[in-house]
Amino acid sequence: MRTVELLLDEAAEQAVREAWRRLADAGLPSQARHRSPTNSPHVTLAACPELTAPIRWELAQVTTILPLPVRCTGVVRFERPTSVLAWALELDSALAGLHRRVWEAVASDSPPRTLNPFHEPGLWAPHITLGRTRRAGAFADRRVPELLPTPPLSVRLTTLRSYDTETGALEVLEPRP
Repeated sequence: MRTVELLLDEAAEQAVREAWRRLADAGLPSQARHRSPTNSPHVTLAACPELTAPIRWELAQVTTILPLPVRCTGVVRFERPTSVLAWALELDSALAGLHRRVWEAVASDSPPRTLNPFHEPGLWAPHITLGRTRRAGAFADRRVPELLPTPPLSVRLTTLRSYDTETGALEVLEPRP
C-alpha cells in the first residue's frame, strides 16, 4: 500500500516528539518506539495500492495549497481495530477540501475494495497519532492526557508525502513544473 500523508512544521513536529517521549517514559504505547528512519509525525489522508500516473497528477495539484495552517483541538482516542491516542485537528473547510481532493485522486484510479473506509470524506477524522497498540483500551486511563505536553494551538501542514508500506520507501510529492 501507498499512504498519502501530510508532514508538520518543525515546531509542531517537536511537540509531537515530546508527547511520544513522555508516553514511552511512562511505559505506554508510543510512536517513539518505531525506530524506522521514515517515522515522523504526520496526518494520514488516504492509502491506495499504487500511485498511478493519474493519481500522481492530481496529488501534484494538491501540493500547491501547502503550507496549510490548522488548529489542534486536543486529545482524542480511537478503538478501531487498534487503540490509538492522538491529537485531533479541526476539520475546517480548507483541510476538508484538501482531503477531499486527495481522496478523489486515490479513489479515481484504485479498486474501491482496496481503500480504507475510515479515510473516506465524512468518516475521516484528522489526527496526529501519538501512540497505538493492538491492546484494547490501552489509553482508557483518564490520567493519560495529563502526561502529555500541551498540544500546539496551530500546526502548519507543510509537505505531502507517500510511504510505501512494502518497501519502506518515502516519496515527497511536489507540484508539477
